[in-house]
Amino acid sequence: MGWLSTHVLDTASGRPAGGVAIRLERIVDGALHPVLIAVTNKDGRTDRPLLEAGTYQPGTYVLTFSVRPYFETILGAGHSPFLDEIPIRFTITEIDGHYHVPLLVSPWSFSTYRGS
Repeated sequence: MGWLSTHVLDTASGRPAGGVAIRLERIVDGALHPVLIAVTNKDGRTDRPLLEAGTYQPGTYVLTFSVRPYFETILGAGHSPFLDEIPIRFTITEIDGHYHVPLLVSPWSFSTYRGS
C-alpha cells in the first residue's frame, strides 16, 4: 500500500518550518471532504504520514499549508508576510506509490514538487 508525506522548509532561514498547520482534503464529485489536520514538528515534518494503510487511496487532494502564523512569529511585530495559506492540488494515481509533497517557502514565495 502507498503513502503520502510532506515537509515544510523555510528557505529564508534555511531551516525546517515547525508549527505549520496543514489541512488535507479529498475532492469527490467536485466537493472538498476533510481528511485530516496536522502540524509540522521541529523537523518541518508531520509525525506520521498524511495517508497510509487504511486511509491511502487514489484520487485528487488538496494540501493547504497555513504559513502566515509561522512567518508572523519568525518575522516579529510590524512585519507581515505576503503569503497566508498555500493550497496545493495534486492527484494520486499509483495504488502502491509513495507521494511526498514538500513545500519550500519564504514569506514572499513558495515552490513544490513530487519528492521521493
